[in-house]
Amino acid sequence: MTLTELRYIVTLAQEHHFGRAAERCFVSQPTLSVAVKKLEEELGVALFERSKSTVQVTPLGEQIVEQAQRVLEQSSIIKELANAGKDQLSSPLRVGAIFTIGPYLFPHLVPELARTAPQMPLYIEEGFTASLRNKLRSGELDAIIVSLPFTEPDVVTKSLYEEEFEVLMPANHPWVAKESINKEDLLNERLLLLGEGHCFRDQILETCPAISHQLNSPSNTLTAEGGSLETIRHMVASGLGVTVLPHSAIGTSHYEAGVLASRPFTPEAPSRTVALAWRASFPRPKAIDALTKAITACRQRQLEPA
Repeated sequence: MTLTELRYIVTLAQEHHFGRAAERCFVSQPTLSVAVKKLEEELGVALFERSKSTVQVTPLGEQIVEQAQRVLEQSSIIKELANAGKDQLSSPLRVGAIFTIGPYLFPHLVPELARTAPQMPLYIEEGFTASLRNKLRSGELDAIIVSLPFTEPDVVTKSLYEEEFEVLMPANHPWVAKESINKEDLLNERLLLLGEGHCFRDQILETCPAISHQLNSPSNTLTAEGGSLETIRHMVASGLGVTVLPHSAIGTSHYEAGVLASRPFTPEAPSRTVALAWRASFPRPKAIDALTKAITACRQRQLEPA
């Protein structure tokens, strides 16, 4: 039994597909398949049920995979402890962010950290909260930037900043004449939403629960399954409806004048709390401090008047 084999079964349990698991592990599918089969023979139990369409973890396999993930976490800690005596800002820092934060923060964060911690390589990744959570637990990521609420055993969470939501609309929309928008007004418009899996979509629905009842009525609500905020913004610019975006993603300046306009909500405006999460056992607190300060500096710069 090797750490590599344990990493293979943890990844396969997450992906439910040999091809995707092999791709994440940077090996060929036959290599991963043979290694998993070898481990099953060594243990004398079947960890996975295989079919043509999917791979399912057996009940006993779930327990073994869970323990394997703990072993991988501990092995990652051993590696980090070995480097603890070295400069904490000299080793790579692997940071993930959810899709609705990463594109608007990383372009500012990368040069900021390059300036303040030039000896610390930064590896970045975007994903859904669930995926980032798993990678943080397994040690594939050192820290993740998410939207609260976020709870995970043995993980430290620190609030970074509050970000208000705004309404984005075509520049010729009647709401442009208003100073602010009531949440209830969204019920009367074609509202463009991200697909399921995006926590930002869930936050919008929590802000205005009545919208949930209109999701089955395509005349009022259009869901962009698996979409991005960039796609939603382009759809608004095309006149397909209005949307709600976090302030950092409004992006009206990316278009010619007279294409898009945004308005704040009337008080109390809905908002989200952006936070940093990392394993409590992560032995490089100075790296976390450097990351936190860099994000704060980026946020302050974004809020400065143009």
